[in-house]
Amino acid sequence: MKVIETAIPGVLILEPKVFGDERGYFLESWNKRDFEAAIGREIRFVQDNESKSRYGVLRGLHFQTGSHSQSKLVRVVSGRVLDVAVDIRKGSPWFGRHVCCELSGENHRQFFIPRGFAHGFSVLSEETVFQYKCDRLYAPEAEGAIAWNDPALGIDWGLPEADIILSEKDKHHLPLSQSSDLFDYSANLYAE
Repeated sequence: MKVIETAIPGVLILEPKVFGDERGYFLESWNKRDFEAAIGREIRFVQDNESKSRYGVLRGLHFQTGSHSQSKLVRVVSGRVLDVAVDIRKGSPWFGRHVCCELSGENHRQFFIPRGFAHGFSVLSEETVFQYKCDRLYAPEAEGAIAWNDPALGIDWGLPEADIILSEKDKHHLPLSQSSDLFDYSANLYAE
């Protein structure tokens, strides 16, 4: 597995080794030992999720608050997305900055988003199957989100705005500057 560091420490792009021939391909999508070596600590994923979306769907920018905060390891099985992680840790030197990564069924890349980040993606292909692992269970009472189109974030989602399809909830989130459910950069978000 190749590990690519991004502009924000801890947010990583992972490229698995892909073995292909005339029959197709094989790759190891998850290996606890190698992954923990890449991130430099132990992790225990407890939930796997999958979504299917059509072109123009934008999901995000979501996170879970407090003791329900989640790290995510995301990937695309088929199709293509632009995946985005936004640092929402107050006091962080990278607060309000984001990292984008194109994930596709062809490039097999995975994107690791640590706790303390908001996450979202836009679907760039006709249809996409998206999978992700979480290190804490989903807790509806801990849902948090920031506006996908917050001008202070300056995210280019790779889609014309007229093509963007949002859930009713995602149409009404506040910008980062008005969000109160943020994380403290100095806190150990991995203390159990």
